[in-house]
Amino acid sequence: MRKYLNIFKATLINELQYVSDIVLGFLSFLIKIFIFLQLWNYLYDDPSSLIAGLSKDQMIWYVIITEMIWYGTRNKTLVSQITDDIKSGGIAYTLNKPYSYIIYIITKHFGEISIKFILYLILAIVTGFIFIGPIDFNIISLPFIIIVFLLSFIINAVIRIIISMLSFYIEDSTPFHWLYDKVIIVLGIIFPIEVFPKVLQPILKFTPIYVVTYGPAKLVIDFSINSFITILIVQIIYLIVIILLLALIYRKGVRKLNVNGG
Repeated sequence: MRKYLNIFKATLINELQYVSDIVLGFLSFLIKIFIFLQLWNYLYDDPSSLIAGLSKDQMIWYVIITEMIWYGTRNKTLVSQITDDIKSGGIAYTLNKPYSYIIYIITKHFGEISIKFILYLILAIVTGFIFIGPIDFNIISLPFIIIVFLLSFIINAVIRIIISMLSFYIEDSTPFHWLYDKVIIVLGIIFPIEVFPKVLQPILKFTPIYVVTYGPAKLVIDFSINSFITILIVQIIYLIVIILLLALIYRKGVRKLNVNGG
């Protein structure tokens, strides 16, 4: 456990040197929030009206939170490094080292996004207060929300790793990352699930959207203990399934690597 903690600390210290690069990404974040602000101002002719049971302020805060998750958890480790390690055969050198390659990647990932997410969290809060004002938020719900946020980060990381591990079997997994990104952006950031037709809502609840972006944002804008329990159960089930899938893909990929003399 200590070796992974050291990896996390080393990565975190390294990321502190690139804070200025993170700040440069704020402009793109703010432009998108401004665009969505104008969109919801147009859709809500009457500021007191509700769409899918949510007020205008809740809708805008939803977009701010999901965009924060999206920008604050992106990095190249889960996409580029794993793919490059598999293509180059560099992953074979880690098999004899006294640590798990998967846990090493996840630890490094969290070390890289910790500073970034905190900065985007601050930016999101400031942006929300300036454009909309404070949201109705009960501080008692904070521990529950933190749990759901952490699980969403882990689930997103494992899904990314699974996609990158496809490089064991295909030439390039980048198109699948592109597809995953677009699904999250189009269906999981712009609108909450309640806005979609009722026939689609049960389907969307089985997708990563529900556990990665919708769940955390929903609890912030409209917390209830029943929603927390439901989202938490789905996250745990989702996490168990994708961890088992990752273990299967990784084990078969390593076996294929050994057979081919990697």
